Amino acid sequence: MSTGDPADQADPTSLTDPARGLKYNADGLVCAVVQQYDTREVLMVAWMDAEALRRTVRTGAGTYWSRSRQEYWVKGATSGHTQRVLEVRRDCDGDAVLVLVDQTDGACHTGDRTCFDAGLIARMASG
Repeated sequence: MSTGDPADQADPTSLTDPARGLKYNADGLVCAVVQQYDTREVLMVAWMDAEALRRTVRTGAGTYWSRSRQEYWVKGATSGHTQRVLEVRRDCDGDAVLVLVDQTDGACHTGDRTCFDAGLIARMASG
């Protein structure tokens, strides 16, 4: 069912430039929140520039910009813990993207399933 939002109706394979319309930071990057498509588990956060986003859409493999190494990296290229990208969505402000993936093995560079297994900071009481 269509929500009326043009983004919901867009066919990503037909976009001439999937990076168009995003708001990049001063370094030319946009935050990419990576989520497992079926469980909605947040796996990791990374950075993309326009070219990393284009490569991701073109290849279907999660491709990011390493701020520390100043180079592109494809998730799983060395570890085998690959990401098959199923969908990329922009947020309402256009300053972040949500990358829905099918993750093979751990998403974190430590080997953990998610980068958010490092420890609980706080848990608020419910109700």
